[in-house]
Amino acid sequence: MTYNSLSFITVLTLVALAPSSQVLLAAEPLAKPNILIIFADDLGYGDIRANNHESKIPTPNLDQFASQGMRFTDAHAPAGWCTPSRYGLLTGTYPFRCNRINKWRDMPVIEEEQLTLPEMLRTAGYTTGMVGKWHLGFENSKNPKFDEPLRGGPMDRGFDHFFGIYTSLDFSPYYYIEGRQLVAEPTRHIESRNDTREHLTNIQGEFYRGGPIAPGFRIDGVLPRFREQAISYLEKQARSDSEKPFFLYLALTAPHTPWLPLEEFQGKSNAGTYGDFVVQVDSLVGDVMHTLDRLEMADDTLVIFTSDNGPVWYEKDTERFGHSSTGPYRGMKKDLWEGGHRMPFLVRWPAAVKPGAVSDHLFSFTDIMATAASIVGHPMPEGAGPDSIDQSSVLLGQAKTSPRTELIIGESAPLAIRDGKWKFIPSAWANGFTPKPPKDVLQALPPVQLYNLEEDPSERNNLHGKLHDLVKQLEQKIPRLTANN
Repeated sequence: MTYNSLSFITVLTLVALAPSSQVLLAAEPLAKPNILIIFADDLGYGDIRANNHESKIPTPNLDQFASQGMRFTDAHAPAGWCTPSRYGLLTGTYPFRCNRINKWRDMPVIEEEQLTLPEMLRTAGYTTGMVGKWHLGFENSKNPKFDEPLRGGPMDRGFDHFFGIYTSLDFSPYYYIEGRQLVAEPTRHIESRNDTREHLTNIQGEFYRGGPIAPGFRIDGVLPRFREQAISYLEKQARSDSEKPFFLYLALTAPHTPWLPLEEFQGKSNAGTYGDFVVQVDSLVGDVMHTLDRLEMADDTLVIFTSDNGPVWYEKDTERFGHSSTGPYRGMKKDLWEGGHRMPFLVRWPAAVKPGAVSDHLFSFTDIMATAASIVGHPMPEGAGPDSIDQSSVLLGQAKTSPRTELIIGESAPLAIRDGKWKFIPSAWANGFTPKPPKDVLQALPPVQLYNLEEDPSERNNLHGKLHDLVKQLEQKIPRLTANN
């Protein structure tokens, strides 16, 4: 099944030929593309060679992806770890507005009445599917029963199809879910694993927690299973007689721990087991993209590739392997520094997005919802996606100025703010996985941080003491930007 993009291409042609004053008149509903979001887990900005020519990890498929579409250099997760990042992506809402973020093991994080990206697309005429890691809670995910449906997950938040797992692969219990049902109940037990053969920390390498596991569930088999399920979903859409376009959310479990690359990928990088696992992610992305080509769906499919947050990659790892997983950016997972939330972000849509394009426009995952609504010609209901900004003009190469100039990062206080080139953190440290210095050193640090990211992308030169008025201005801006809409 393919979808006719002729009307969309005609609009683009008219825009290109029209005087600049008439460009805005072309903002009409366009042909609806298929939409595919591939969401890596704990992948750093600097792991992809398209972003970092010094990367020690070969990523030929992602590099080709970048050359065929648009690469963003200033795209951000709304927070530096899994649950709030996914919440922002699927709701268009900053995670600090949600009081359930840290309750993901006990209840659904997304409330029932809250509009989600798949629900919006389904209303716009899409069939919706998800394969992968949910990590946004169910009503009973800790003690699931084979004959009891799991409520509050993907199938109750806008998806017509779901195959995946409830959380990361370092948390038990371990089991697959199809629709709302367990594939097999976790009746067996697996021991904890803490492999430090590469002289890593105790939360790197093959690390996972022990606990209940379903019969036949192999932790190193999850990523290949998701690959198979995603390709099967695409093939099913190609065979379908339905004229509906599809939305597929493919949420990977890698390169999050445990780092378990298959044998064919071992030794393929110069960044240890982590790098080899990234090579496997790159291969999976290539397989999915080749499937779109084989099924003649590529021209009519908008594909987004990104990661939920930064990596678990310490400075000593960078020194040992000569590889900076976050590129030029400081910090890592959960940090308010850029390495925790500035993400690789690639967009390919051959019918509309110029190949080889690079955008430095500020972008948040929360913007995907409004951008998708604009592309499919479906107005956002009042109150939905309150922190989502339409960036379709950026994708189409029409934006003269950035639709977004401000950004809030974090799921709870302290929250960092981005205002143009300025980055303000109202605390002395990054408050994430980067180890804190000794207490006396930490107490001697300035209480707040201010950086000019154009001149200091690595956030090493704290300007708080030189620009008091700007610090006060940004301090006062945070309450305004975080007020309930």
